[in-house]
Amino acid sequence: MSAHKYELMFIADPELDERGLKKLTDQYLELVTKEGGSVDKTDFWGRRKLAYEIEGKNEGNYAVVNYTADPATSKELDRVLNLNESIIRTKILRKDAE
Repeated sequence: MSAHKYELMFIADPELDERGLKKLTDQYLELVTKEGGSVDKTDFWGRRKLAYEIEGKNEGNYAVVNYTADPATSKELDRVLNLNESIIRTKILRKDAE
């Protein structure tokens, strides 16, 4: 299987501070690097108001990560992110699918 470029955006609990958010992000991105992928760029947008309430929350900490991995690794990353109660929403887009 060949690697693809992806963009992951996730919204974490607004109670997490910046250090907590970075730690959480690094913890999950380790999955990508451990499987031979690479993390190309990480961008923390900080705390923002949500468009609509999710799980009783009006705000969330946004993070956007560009990474390269094979599809199975990306699928596993999405699965483990969705298991974490500190993660409100995730969205993974394949960037090289033109």
